Amino acid sequence: MGTFRDLLESVGMAEPTAVTTHVPIGERTIALNDPVKNRAQKYLHNSVSTGKYNLVTFVPKFLFEQFSKYANMFFLFTGSIQLIDGISPTSRFGTIIPLSVVMFLSAVKEVVEDLKRHRQDIEMNNRLCKVLHGSAFVDKPWREVEVGDVVRVENSQYFPADLLLISSSEPEGLCYIETSNLDGETNLKIRQAVPETNTFLTPEAVSNLNGHIKSELPNNSLYTFEATVFLNGKEIPVDPSQLLLRGAQLRNTPWVYGVAVFTGHETKLMKNSTATPIKRTKIEHMVNTQILFLFMLLIVITLVCSIGQLVRQLSGTFEAEVLKRNRDSAAQDFGLNILTYIILFNNLIPLSLMVTMEFVKYSLGGLINTDLDMYYEENDTPATARTSSLVEELGQIDYIFSDKTGTLTRNIMEFKMATIGGIAYAETVPDDKRIRVEDDGTVAGYYDFKMLVEHRDKHENSKIIREFLALLAVCHTVIPETDESNPGKITYQASSPDEAALVDGAAALGYLFHTRRPKSVSIAAHGQNLDYDILNVNEFNSTRKRMSIVVRDPYGQVKLFIKGADTVIFDRLGPNNPFLDATNVHLEEYANEGLRTLCIAYRDIPEEEYRAWVKVYEKAATTINNRQDALDAAAEMIERDLVLLGATAIEDKLQDGVPDTIHTLMEAGIKVWVLTGDRQETAINIGYSCKLITVDMNMLVCNEVTHVQTKQYLTEKLAMVKSGMGQSAPKRTTMSGWDKFWKGGLSVGIFDKDLDYDLEPLALVIDGKTLTYALEEDIREIFLELAMMCKAVICCRVSPLQKALVVKLVRYGVTESVTLAIGDGANDVSMIQAAHVGVGISGQEGLQAARAADFAIAQFRYLRKLLLVHGGWAYSRISKVIVFCFYKNITLYMIQLWFALMNGFSGQTLFETWSQVSSYNVVWTLIPPIAIGVFDQFVSARVLDRYPQMYHLGQRNTFYNHSVFFGWLFNSFAHSAAIFFLWTFILGDSDTLTDGRVVDNWVFGSMVYGANLVTILFKACLITDNWVNLTFFAIFGSFAAYMVLFPLYTLIGPLIPGASVELRNVMVPIFTNANFWLALILIPVLVNLRDLAWKYYKRTYDPRSYHIAQEIQKYNIPDYRPRTEWFRKAVRKVRAIQRVKRARGFAFSQNESGQASLIRQYDTTRRKPQG
Repeated sequence: MGTFRDLLESVGMAEPTAVTTHVPIGERTIALNDPVKNRAQKYLHNSVSTGKYNLVTFVPKFLFEQFSKYANMFFLFTGSIQLIDGISPTSRFGTIIPLSVVMFLSAVKEVVEDLKRHRQDIEMNNRLCKVLHGSAFVDKPWREVEVGDVVRVENSQYFPADLLLISSSEPEGLCYIETSNLDGETNLKIRQAVPETNTFLTPEAVSNLNGHIKSELPNNSLYTFEATVFLNGKEIPVDPSQLLLRGAQLRNTPWVYGVAVFTGHETKLMKNSTATPIKRTKIEHMVNTQILFLFMLLIVITLVCSIGQLVRQLSGTFEAEVLKRNRDSAAQDFGLNILTYIILFNNLIPLSLMVTMEFVKYSLGGLINTDLDMYYEENDTPATARTSSLVEELGQIDYIFSDKTGTLTRNIMEFKMATIGGIAYAETVPDDKRIRVEDDGTVAGYYDFKMLVEHRDKHENSKIIREFLALLAVCHTVIPETDESNPGKITYQASSPDEAALVDGAAALGYLFHTRRPKSVSIAAHGQNLDYDILNVNEFNSTRKRMSIVVRDPYGQVKLFIKGADTVIFDRLGPNNPFLDATNVHLEEYANEGLRTLCIAYRDIPEEEYRAWVKVYEKAATTINNRQDALDAAAEMIERDLVLLGATAIEDKLQDGVPDTIHTLMEAGIKVWVLTGDRQETAINIGYSCKLITVDMNMLVCNEVTHVQTKQYLTEKLAMVKSGMGQSAPKRTTMSGWDKFWKGGLSVGIFDKDLDYDLEPLALVIDGKTLTYALEEDIREIFLELAMMCKAVICCRVSPLQKALVVKLVRYGVTESVTLAIGDGANDVSMIQAAHVGVGISGQEGLQAARAADFAIAQFRYLRKLLLVHGGWAYSRISKVIVFCFYKNITLYMIQLWFALMNGFSGQTLFETWSQVSSYNVVWTLIPPIAIGVFDQFVSARVLDRYPQMYHLGQRNTFYNHSVFFGWLFNSFAHSAAIFFLWTFILGDSDTLTDGRVVDNWVFGSMVYGANLVTILFKACLITDNWVNLTFFAIFGSFAAYMVLFPLYTLIGPLIPGASVELRNVMVPIFTNANFWLALILIPVLVNLRDLAWKYYKRTYDPRSYHIAQEIQKYNIPDYRPRTEWFRKAVRKVRAIQRVKRARGFAFSQNESGQASLIRQYDTTRRKPQG
């Protein structure tokens, strides 16, 4: 049952069940160096597959997907009854063969796209790694790694499975890993082997390991791990700090040894991945509903014709006396007539629509792949449409859910500015900040860093500058790495990129940190080595918002060095701080630039005070209960009476073009939510930098710690916001069963889709713990309603599964909303697969997000063109393809209804099966909708980018909705009736042909068919906005092909046994009849005259926004919109000054605890083992 529900969920026919983090109860035992025992446990292999299909599932899964489309189900039914002898008025194979061709082409497309995924899987499974065999390491493919194998991973290699760290080349079993594949973060994280195993440094030593591991069962929790190592009769507990996850990369560590504990699809990375879902677009849902309506229309027509024939059979004298119809069999004939008319009118539902849409979508995906504007030359990465079936959905996005690190930012920090002793310095001085002398004689502006170096040696502030730089070089948890092949090169390993940037900055300014020992650090400054003894470390955490160390400087003085957020540093300053006001002004300027700031301060500590304090500190460090609170209290005692030295400003470099992209997307009516694992202050600061949050927004920050407090906070804020909205508040979706059916299977959520609210812009910020409560049953509607009213939403410290739950909350909670998720790490995969459209940031080796996504781009800025241009075009093109395919089929086959009224409901077809019925969609009218679908542009790319508000056309279903469908449907009725009855008027009761014969059924049908073909080609001309050579060829070439090939077929077809005998001797009478040529010109013009007049009226007297944009494009009209931008900038500047405190972020993103103990174990003077 569960498997069946999974299948329903995958095709969008059931709402997915909530995904939760689950750690199963139980354990597994892994023997060390005993593969026989481990194989007996039958652990899962290490081969992985991310494909949509495999050899076993392809047929059932593909058929289920295809026949969930009502059109295919209908044609399967029609084709089956058509095979029954004596029922079909057309060829027995006229439906089943075209259906088979359509299904075959769709299968080929699915196989081609899925093979790309399987090739990537094969490439990964065949990567080589070193596995212990006996007492030596041998190369094996990843797929052959087994649970219990000891694996050697070398620098820059990826971990092939989830490994338990045994030892490494670094002191005390330390190693550095980069988890950008998992969470997008490029800052390095530290892992450390347990002391009992970190001395096994050679293959021989590792091969002698004797014992076993009891581990938790495989689960999807990335950040937890519980296991016990039994070694030499001793039980050693291990935790996540010893676990090396598959997909992470070893960095700046020559080698590590690890034991495989989870492999293949049981690794935590793969446990967080879900099966590739089958996604269906909003338009496809609507098409399904309309096909059901056409099926009901077909049943009505069938019943009308069958009842008409039944009445004539029971009461008609012609049937009784001439045809000799048996009235006693009328009931039986009635049932057979229903099947006959279903076959006769079955092409009201266009079989070619599905294959035409698939081909057009595949071609549009190819246009995305070859777009040079989205090609990232730096690492040779083009945009990729991995699933072309979703291209039109790109033009209807309402919500974007974005990861932060690696997606919006590069996670590269640069030390850009500093204020020291009230004087501002910058790496590059902006033109408007250059040094100048004011009227009162004071000096204002920024000096550059070259001048800072000069001031360091010769300036009244030189002592302050030296203290400032010494603090940057000493107060941190960075570890220096020296390359043995290049001893002069030092690489800084830091858990926080902010810290690495500050240490790098200090080194560039003459204070080089080069050695760390367990109890001291050494820096090079002024041509000499200076040793600082590290006495105590007060670590950073999100409550303290600061870090400090107690040191003994080279001159024997005990000092406190501290750095942190301005709010906490200013509260702890002593009474005499002459630079406070100047520093505060500079901090405001840095904040307005979107930079991350840290205040720098110090304090000289008398020896007696230190000795008294260290006793309190040591007591707190040994406290069993609430140790962290005790340490924080101890730090508070000494972090007082500080002397402010200045502040630093770090730029968290955004991806190129991110602010403009987000601003443009928000102008397009798309709401952007950022879901990040970063802490709150960092995320808020990035929100300002990338223009997601603006200074004129009121910010709602939700950091509650209980369920009750979360509900109370959200309820109060919601009531406050709604009180100022009146009738424009979000409305709950209230739908009858019919309404839900009419939505065509689209998500019918809690609230109607919002487009825009006229209220003061809001930004909602919520942390991961609070979000856990907000997503619970009784709060999530409140949270969703409040979030819908906000221009921006930021969720911080969220887990991968929380990201997916937030996406699903909006997807299934907001009626008809279309969601897009974009990310670059494996922790974004669940979110990407939960959204209607998933976009992965590609370009780095092995990125899981790009592989699981529907589209892959190299930079976030490319999302702008992907949505506004490619999405806008695809939505418009697919809409035209669908309505035109419906129109051309209904127009032709409704003629059969008018003919049935004239022939006494006999069931006789007007058109020949092969050259007219079967060839209609696959030959004569195949190319025009494809040309329109691939090459048409309702406006140019430049106009779409210039006016992002035009994106509303897709969000509001302007080009394709039920009203548009019924408009085209009634137009088809009118056109078919006009074509048929105009021809009957022209020919009269008995028009005589040139050979003396009277016009018969097949001649009349061929004449009507020709006029119909020209009419629908004329209509194609009317709806085409952008003419290219292929459009001309498609439309006029189709007519020319018919005029050449149809006469040839009338000569050849009748000679084929059992095929087209109806067309014998019809070519000459048709093509030598003057009425035929006259009608071929007049009827299409007369029929389309109303359409042309209506198009003129709409464009001239009731224009839509795209009509105006088309005029602007055609005549190249300049943009004369009111020039209010300068005024707006001035207003924003005032508001920025008023709210600058809110906008100020501080630069800290390191781990909150555990760093002090790690750096205490590190000694960079020791030589590393070779392993």
